[in-house]
Amino acid sequence: MKELGVAIGLLLVIEGLLYAMFPGAMKNMLTIMKDMPAQKLRTGGLIFALLGFIIVWYIKR
Repeated sequence: MKELGVAIGLLLVIEGLLYAMFPGAMKNMLTIMKDMPAQKLRTGGLIFALLGFIIVWYIKR
């Protein structure tokens, strides 16, 4: 459970740094995402979730 907390904390740090370093680019990305079909966002999210799972599995094995 402690590792989950660390992982969430790292996610927030990385996301926060992106918004702090590139606020204009993040706003543009969100505008582009707003116009994307939901199915495309869902597929991308599942691909990234699977990629993250594979990375964690590889590191923990």
